[in-house]
Amino acid sequence: MFCHSCGSQVSSADSFCPRCGASLSAAAQPTAGPVWTPRPGITAQTGRWIGDGWAMVKDDLGIYAGLTLVTFVLGSMVPFVIQGPLTAGFFIYCMKRTLNRRAEFGDLFTGFNFFIPALVASLVIAVLVGIGTLLCIIPGIVAAAACKFTYLFIVDKRMDFWQAIQASHAVVKNDYFGFTMFLVAMTLVNVLGFLCCIVGLLVTIPISVAAITVAYRDVVGFDPRSVETL
Repeated sequence: MFCHSCGSQVSSADSFCPRCGASLSAAAQPTAGPVWTPRPGITAQTGRWIGDGWAMVKDDLGIYAGLTLVTFVLGSMVPFVIQGPLTAGFFIYCMKRTLNRRAEFGDLFTGFNFFIPALVASLVIAVLVGIGTLLCIIPGIVAAAACKFTYLFIVDKRMDFWQAIQASHAVVKNDYFGFTMFLVAMTLVNVLGFLCCIVGLLVTIPISVAAITVAYRDVVGFDPRSVETL
């Protein structure tokens, strides 16, 4: 359970958030109901999403490159443990930029407000993709595509890790082929970044994160309660 005001993980027994004091009544929290039900007719728009991601990144290229570099460095220093929270923070930064809100470098570390769900999500996704890859590679690619919106569901809808993975899959299964091709296209962009003396990844990885954020905005939509707290 998470506070929808500040995003902190709280106990279901709490009436008020111990961090920000916001009410944790049923009216103030998202319902625990079934897995997220996406609107019908969702299809991937790979070219437009990647183009919009590039448009967003090029306007603030230095910051995006810095975010990627810090994520690489810190992630390598503490493998597996902080990669998920840092990724969540990267998505928060992109959410703010997508919504034309003031975004700061420090937003990268706000992902630690979702430390447990982001950490567990990163480990579960790694296992699912690893198992899928062992099954002739293609299932691994599809699994990675199905999980691509997980971190956004965690930070935007305040879902726990498994609920977020299920919600991401519920969206992607509307167009498995299209969303898988979206993932493949972003992978190829990152391969080009790697071939550019590796430094190109400081540009291509932010484009991928921004493109996924734009896609989420279009097919899911941001929760107004989360938007108000950005």
